[in-house]
Amino acid sequence: MHFRTIALAALALSIAGTAFSGAAVAAKKFNFTAQSWKLNRKFDRKEVDYSTNEKPGTIIISTRRKFLWIVKGNGRAIRYGIGVGRWGFKWNGTETITRKATWPAWRPPQEMLEREPDLPKVMPGGPDNPLGARALYLGNTLYRIHGTAQPWTIGTSVSSGCIRLTNENIIDLYKHAQVGAKVIVD
Repeated sequence: MHFRTIALAALALSIAGTAFSGAAVAAKKFNFTAQSWKLNRKFDRKEVDYSTNEKPGTIIISTRRKFLWIVKGNGRAIRYGIGVGRWGFKWNGTETITRKATWPAWRPPQEMLEREPDLPKVMPGGPDNPLGARALYLGNTLYRIHGTAQPWTIGTSVSSGCIRLTNENIIDLYKHAQVGAKVIVD
């Protein structure tokens, strides 16, 4: 569906009155004039052939290609499209998942609060939270693999270093990922 059609539908919902107020509020969250929020099909979740010597459960991230794979074994992996750190915020290395959380609260790090002083010090978990539906915490870093309330950012470089997935995909990854799993970021 073209974004203009979606925008017109959102406008019609907002005019329709209180019966559709929840849908109208949800529709207003998206910036329909900037771009469509429909995910490019190449970033769809997909089980793929994937040859690696890493053991099952390992997560491999290519920030350049904007994909994350969780190794299943026997030459197979599940591939997810991701959003990555913008210029100056990309990183690479090997970490471990140290914690998993559902609908986590977001606490912007001090460095982010200094760059963006209008941010809240804490934002409770929920659909508007920048961490989305699930989060996988990486070692002692400030970085996470998490969901997003901005699905149109998948396939782009916009974050402060965290790896973003659609909420649907982070929920799926969360089921497969284990605390203690190795995460390789390249």
